[in-house]
Amino acid sequence: MSNRGVIFFPIGALLLSLIAYFNPAPFTHVKGTIIPLLALVMFFMGMTLTLTLTLTWQHFKQALKQPLIILLTISIQFIFMPLFAYLLANALQLSEAHTIGLVLVGCSAGGTASNVICYLAKGNVALSILMTMASTLCAVIAMPLLSYIYLSQSVAVPVTDMMRSILLIVFLPVVTGTAINSFLGRYLIRVQGLFPLFSSVAIALIIAIIVALNQHNFASLSWAVLAAVVLHNMLGMGVGYFIPRLLKYDTAICRTVSIEVGMQNSGLSVALAMKYFSVAAALPGAMFSIWHNISGSTIASYWRQK
Repeated sequence: MSNRGVIFFPIGALLLSLIAYFNPAPFTHVKGTIIPLLALVMFFMGMTLTLTLTLTWQHFKQALKQPLIILLTISIQFIFMPLFAYLLANALQLSEAHTIGLVLVGCSAGGTASNVICYLAKGNVALSILMTMASTLCAVIAMPLLSYIYLSQSVAVPVTDMMRSILLIVFLPVVTGTAINSFLGRYLIRVQGLFPLFSSVAIALIIAIIVALNQHNFASLSWAVLAAVVLHNMLGMGVGYFIPRLLKYDTAICRTVSIEVGMQNSGLSVALAMKYFSVAAALPGAMFSIWHNISGSTIASYWRQK
């Protein structure tokens, strides 16, 4: 996703969502494509991780010299984000379906757009990419287990099935894309800009499908759900910034961790909500997908000017 692509993605996603809301039939008929589309996004993520933003292996070599900050970021992400989601859902008295959706967002890995947002914010891009890869791999086990911890008292959580799904939807596509990129990357330079574009279109289509499927739920959709999504994202970015700051890390790393923690792989939460819970449970993830790109690009613009 190019710099402009990140900025204009929320607008495009909103427009497509409006079309889906007023004319849901074409989108509801393709609801079975959500999981294949997300797998495709993950594949393109693997294809572009080492091609993006003119990074060299020296950047990654330098980033790998800081394993503690990667571990710290993963810890912040998988400790605070599910906890914030659970507390916000209870404080704002969200419905069971929306609570499930928000918690699934909180239990997800770092989002695919975080690396470009990090670049716009003058963060450490190579470190951001390694953080995204690490949290994505950890999510195979962490996401189902955390979902069970926070949701099992109110709803059955199929931990083993979720692990299997994440392996198929996330792990295998990312690894396959990375492997192809490693061996054939020099032949893909000319088309590398298309992969993020395809990912953006796929994510926007996933959001539109969820909007279409939830058309009848929007009448009863409260401001509490939107508030929960916004607060969840902002709390994640806040704790992601201030914990490294307290530990005396430099500004670039603090910005990097903030963006990585606050921008979740909400597409994965949407796919799992649809597969194992309900259509309504996918709505917070769809809303988060739009919002975190708006907040991310806004704070990146502020930090870049600063």
